[in-house]
Amino acid sequence: MTEVLPSGAVSFRFFRPNVLEVFVAGTFNNWCLGAAPMVWQGDGWWTITLNLMPGSHQFRYVADGQWYTDHAANGIEPSNGIWNSLLVVPEPMAKRRAA
Repeated sequence: MTEVLPSGAVSFRFFRPNVLEVFVAGTFNNWCLGAAPMVWQGDGWWTITLNLMPGSHQFRYVADGQWYTDHAANGIEPSNGIWNSLLVVPEPMAKRRAA
């Protein structure tokens, strides 16, 4: 699950109990596994909040080395035979009003 917060940051939430580590990897961090480790919140939930540039981003979660698509995101897109999750980050409100 993703949510764009009022600050413009993006909150990622992923449910995967019984794993030791979870990362979010995507076009925003060059698919680098170690760049965005998620934090265990208990009851099977992992979270991270990232400041991302406005625009479309593809991403996936990686739990104990296994890749997962977030079907609750803004959509999914095929890429090299894999379905990546889609995240759309809007322009900040102040910037949209000025335009």
